[in-house]
Amino acid sequence: ALAPRCGRVLLGLEQRLAVPAVVSPATGRPYAAAAKSAKKDAKKTKQEKGKDKPAPQRQPLLAQPVDDVYLTWLYRRPSYELEQAVGMLKRFQELDFTHPKQFVYINVFLDMALQKKKKVDPFSSSVTLPHRFTDEVNKVLVFTENEQEAEVAREHGAAIVGGLELVKWILEDEIQADFYVAVPAIIPKLIPLRNKLKRKYPSTRRNSLGSDIPKMLQFFRECHEYAVEDESIIKTRIARLDMPTEHIIANLKTVIHDICTFKPSNYDPIVQKLVIRSSTSEGLLLNLDGILPQVEKVEEKEEKNAVDEDQQKPVQESVST
Repeated sequence: ALAPRCGRVLLGLEQRLAVPAVVSPATGRPYAAAAKSAKKDAKKTKQEKGKDKPAPQRQPLLAQPVDDVYLTWLYRRPSYELEQAVGMLKRFQELDFTHPKQFVYINVFLDMALQKKKKVDPFSSSVTLPHRFTDEVNKVLVFTENEQEAEVAREHGAAIVGGLELVKWILEDEIQADFYVAVPAIIPKLIPLRNKLKRKYPSTRRNSLGSDIPKMLQFFRECHEYAVEDESIIKTRIARLDMPTEHIIANLKTVIHDICTFKPSNYDPIVQKLVIRSSTSEGLLLNLDGILPQVEKVEEKEEKNAVDEDQQKPVQESVST
C-alpha cells in the first residue's frame, strides 16, 4: 500500500515495510508435516502387517508327470541309472543326427565341507583311464642334468629335456608344457619355478618327482587331468559317445573314485550330484548308487568283526579255565 499524499503513514505500515516477512515451510504449508507423519505411520503399519503374515509355503514338487506335455518346474528332476543314461545319450545322437564320435562329459558337484568350518581346498589331479578316447598325447618336460637320463627321456617320448638352463625360459614363457617331471638331484635348482608352475611343480605327491623316468613319462603322456572349478564343480570329458557302454562306464567310475580320495571317508561323500551329457545333448542326472566307492560298508563290517571277537574272547577264556 502507498501512503497518502498528505505524508501521513498508516499505523504499523512503517514496521511492515522495514522488516521483510519470513515464512517458514511449516507455517506456509501447515498440512505438510502432518501428511509426512501419516505416510510414515502407514508404512510402519504395512511392515508390521507383513511381519505378522506367515511366509507363503512352496508346494512340494511332484514325483512323475502323467501327461506327455507338462511344466518341468513343477516336478522333481528325474535321475537315471548309469547304464540307462548312457543308452539314452546314444539314442539322442541317433534321433538328432549329430556326430557319433562326440565327447561325453560329466559335471560333478562336490561337498567340500569339513568339520569346524573347514573345507577341502580346490584340487586338480591326473588319472589313467582304462580306455583311452583320444590320440592326443600330453607334452611332458623332463628336468635332468645327467646325459644318460636325458637320453632315456628322449627315447621314451619327452617333448623337452634339460637342466638349469630351462628355468629362465620357463619364467619368460618361452617354454610351456602340459606336465613337468624331474629327478631328485636337480630339484634344489628348480625352487625359482615353484610360484610359476604352482600345482604342476614336480613333487613326489603327484608322482612327478622320481628316478624312474620311463614310468613317469608313460603316465603323464597318457593321463587325463581334471580340476575343481568355482570352488565346488568339476567339468571334464571322459569318453566318446561311439565307445562301448561298458568302456564309458569304466572311465566314469575311474574318475569318480579318484575324486573321492580327496575327502576322508568318515565325512559325507564329496560327490553330491553327478550329471552326464554329450556335446549336443541335455544333461542327465545320475543315481549315485553303485557309482561311489563302498567305503562305509567295509568299515561297518570291520567294526562288527571287532565286536564279535571281543564277545568271543571271554567265552574262550572261561572254557580254558
